[in-house]
Amino acid sequence: MKILITGASGFIGSFLVEEALERGFEVWAAVRRSSSRQWLQDERIRFFDLRLDDETALRASLERFRAESGPFDHVIHAAGATKCRHRNDFFRINTVGTDRLARLLMETGTLRGRFVYFSSLSVYGPAREADGLPILETDTPVPDTAYGQSKLQAEQALGRVPGLDYVILRPTGVYGPRERDYFLMAQSIARHVDFSVGFKPQTITFIYVRDLVAAAFLALERGACGRAYFLTDGGEYSSRAFSDLLQQEMGVHRVLHVKAPLWVLRAACGIAGTAAGLFGTTSTLNTDKYHILRQRNWRCDILPAREELGYEPQYPLARGVKEAVAWYRTSGWL
Repeated sequence: MKILITGASGFIGSFLVEEALERGFEVWAAVRRSSSRQWLQDERIRFFDLRLDDETALRASLERFRAESGPFDHVIHAAGATKCRHRNDFFRINTVGTDRLARLLMETGTLRGRFVYFSSLSVYGPAREADGLPILETDTPVPDTAYGQSKLQAEQALGRVPGLDYVILRPTGVYGPRERDYFLMAQSIARHVDFSVGFKPQTITFIYVRDLVAAAFLALERGACGRAYFLTDGGEYSSRAFSDLLQQEMGVHRVLHVKAPLWVLRAACGIAGTAAGLFGTTSTLNTDKYHILRQRNWRCDILPAREELGYEPQYPLARGVKEAVAWYRTSGWL
């Protein structure tokens, strides 16, 4: 069976490609011409030049593919923007791009099976900050980041595409080999400093990349059309849990734990975001990041994923961090 994986050159996408190959799919990796193919070296991979920003070009490439190879059996749409120079770019890439891909797949007859979309827990924002209870799918989404808002609008757009058989995944923070944002914490620990913000207790959730990939392939086979599922590793952690495990696995002694008030984070994010705009780059610290780090409750209910998809996470945080640190070392990141 043919499967199209978008965002294939990225952290999550490259693991999706590897799993699809392992399962015997004919894998088409959708990448931009400018994207690195560092993690896509398997000779069995076939490449698809994906231009989500150009409706005419995308329609033509899909029509040409269908005429030459027939339709895709499945599509996993993992491409998207997590950091942008301008707020509107999130909506252009995450919302309009997702809507365009799904709609043209159906209009050109290039998809005959399921469309799995990678959204985010961020679509709900601080929905349960007041009571600290797990976020439920019945709660009203209140995304407070441009990223979360763009993902929510993309989810809504999928529901308006005639005939589309789709499932939405809403993972919490994803970490593992090849991922760079969480790796910044490992770098900080290696320098004997752990920085955190906010004095109110924080409950955080995580998901290891291999668990997320397993959930994606379960979603291809199970779950009802139009359903959306929260995904974590099933655990709930304090704000120090991740850094403490990194310190343990890396064998680092005497780490200085610095906790700053939220106003310091807000100032730092504002300065970094402004500087990035002036230099035409993106920054890990920005307004969206401030809202993400400020949020105290990242608990969510994964019972529907367990019951309907058969999802059973295999990587609690300790196991995932251990594997990630081992990869950092063997790959020369540490």
